Amino acid sequence: MFGLGWPEIAVMTIVAILIFGPKKIPELGTALGKTLRGFKEEMKTPSEETNQEEECESLISEQR
Repeated sequence: MFGLGWPEIAVMTIVAILIFGPKKIPELGTALGKTLRGFKEEMKTPSEETNQEEECESLISEQR
């Protein structure tokens, strides 16, 4: 996993607990999970803006 061993992960965990506190860590994890889920959803189903951009690009390439 990114070339990290267990000692490095343990040190990062301890530092995170010292910086944010044990009560704030679950909130940060939840927020990060929601953000990643939303990002993955957008990657799977492009929004209408993306479809409009693709249509504009195809129209421009047809005119050339």
